[in-house]
Parts: sequence; C-alpha cells; structure tokens
Amino acid sequence: MTKTKRKRIWLRILLAGFVLIALVAAGSFLYLKSQTYTPSTKAESALQSNSEVNVTEGKDGYTFEPADGSIMQPNIIFYPGGLVEPGSYSPFASELAKLGHRVYIAKMPLNLAIFGQNKADSFVQEHPGETFVIGGHSLGGAFAARYASEHNDQLAGIYFLASYADDSGSLADTDLAALQITGTSDAVLNLDVWESSKANLPELTEYVSINGGNHGQFGSYGPQKGDSAPQIGEDDQLEKVVDALQNWMEQFKNNLV
Repeated sequence: MTKTKRKRIWLRILLAGFVLIALVAAGSFLYLKSQTYTPSTKAESALQSNSEVNVTEGKDGYTFEPADGSIMQPNIIFYPGGLVEPGSYSPFASELAKLGHRVYIAKMPLNLAIFGQNKADSFVQEHPGETFVIGGHSLGGAFAARYASEHNDQLAGIYFLASYADDSGSLADTDLAALQITGTSDAVLNLDVWESSKANLPELTEYVSINGGNHGQFGSYGPQKGDSAPQIGEDDQLEKVVDALQNWMEQFKNNLV
C-alpha cells in the first residue's frame, strides 16, 4: 500500500470519527432538550416587566428589580433545578422583587447547574459591597452550596428549595446562615440523603416544611416526572416559600459583606 493510500484511509477514518462525534453530540443535545421543563404561561407572563417589577435578560441570566428603583438588602441569587429552564422561576423572582429585593436567576449551560457552578460571580461583581444570599432548587441548590463553600466570604447566607449541600459543598465550617425549605408531598427529593446531608450545613440553619407542597411547585413548569400530586395550589406554595425567605432574610437587611 502506498503512502498516499494510507493517508487517504486515515483521513476517511478521522472524518468518520468526527461525524460520529457530531451525531452523538447532536443526539445528546436533542434528548436533553426533549427532557427539559419549560415555563408555564404564568411564568412566561412574569418574565415581562410591569408597573412593579423591571425584568432584564443578560448573558448569564435574568435580573428582577423593583420598578421604583429602591433596593432592599440582600440581593438574591438563584440556581434553577436540573433540566428546568430559568424562566420557570420568574413568579418566585417577581414576588421577591415586589418586596424590594434584586433577584438574579442564573442561566445554566444545557439547563444543568453542574456546568455553571460559578455563574454567581458575574452577579456579585455587579454590586460589590452589597449583601448577597444564594440558593437554588433541587440540583441548583446543591451547586449553589458548592459555590458558597468556595466563596463564603462574599455571601451572607444560603437557602435550599427541596435540596441539600453534598460533601463537595459542605458548609459546616462556615459562618453562613442557611434556610432549608421542603414540601411534605415531594416525591423527587431523596429524604434519606437529605437527612444525612444535614451534617454539611452550618450551625445557623433554619428548617421550614410546607404542608402539601411538592417538588415541581417550587417552580412554575407543570408536573414533574416522579413527583407526587400537590395538596396545595402553586400560588399557595409560592406564597409560603416567599414568606419563609422574607422572614429569614430580615437578619441581613442592614448588613453589608
């Protein structure tokens, strides 16, 4: 076999390999897209600015701010659940903005926080010297904890919606305040893991249980696979989550990091 023939064969093999990789990547992307939860009609509406809340979209996520320009501390950073589009949490962010907070919802690559752990960096850098808390739903909460464990000097607290801090995001040795919110009808959250993960939380941790709340209603994207039917409505669950967060955040209002 001549050198030219061998070269052609290797070129064909390489080309076939590139095509195969491209097909696998495209197939994986389409599969993840098909499994991703999208915002409800209510959530789509809450993504629009109104007389009470200004909503802006940037490269790293959405920002919700009170329309009158008065910002109450702390600023709130939110990491979405796995395979949930960020706009699905717009009712949550909008309600907190109505109360005076600046709220950021991070956009995650492929809607998976595992690929965007440090998204909070850009939000914190926008307003140096102000107070920030970070948190998230489900997978988002776990990676918010990993971020907090590496940047606890820039944060005042962390909150979890049906989530927990794993060993890689342990906050046990930090001075952060933490809030854990769960629903009694949540069939997605692994309660055994959640219980054991309490060892990774700081001493100043508060626990709130929402009677009848399920996993999916921490956002607004419809029923989630494997979840139980909620025993309360979405609006009711949202109100209880926002109330719990607001009560917890009272301790940060006049504090600067």
